[in-house]
Amino acid sequence: MSQSTTNTDINHVKIMDLTSNPAPLGLMGFGMTTVLLNLHNAGYYPMDAMILAMGFFYGGLAQIIAGIMEWKKGNTFGTTAFTSYGLFWLTLVGLILLPKLGDNFAGLAPVKTAFAAYLFMWGIFTLFMFVGTLKATRSLQVIFLALATLFFLLAIGNYLNNPTILKIAGFEGIFTGFSAIYAALGQVLNEMYGKKMVPL
Repeated sequence: MSQSTTNTDINHVKIMDLTSNPAPLGLMGFGMTTVLLNLHNAGYYPMDAMILAMGFFYGGLAQIIAGIMEWKKGNTFGTTAFTSYGLFWLTLVGLILLPKLGDNFAGLAPVKTAFAAYLFMWGIFTLFMFVGTLKATRSLQVIFLALATLFFLLAIGNYLNNPTILKIAGFEGIFTGFSAIYAALGQVLNEMYGKKMVPL
């Protein structure tokens, strides 16, 4: 086959992306689970299976699925955010459950400094992601700034073993979760009605 024949056989194909927007799924998984966990932090009920199940399935798995869908769309920010926070919820569930699996695991419970370091690192990650939102919508900026603040409050509260700071973090976390729910439902309604029903 000649070089000229080979060149004429090459076709440039443009693929249209007809997949849905995964962001509302990821934001709802994050938002609802965050509200429920921080109602616990604010002192309304104890840590229980409801929070852990939400953390594993909706906060964890749903966000990872959303992150993979964002990857398919070529969205580096969405991929990094949703996959990372999905894995945050899974690791948090692991930190809570592993020490309760029996005597062999009892010594694995993180000391307060280790757990504070864990939360602090997530705060640093979220702060850098917030910088990325400065190129995005105002609603995303609010979510990421509030989340970074939440992680730092939780880190300080756990490090100092200060219930007052943890309670403040709980109320701040409830706001953070509802801000994500607002952004998720806003995207869904704006798409369904084909116009700006909810300002983002």
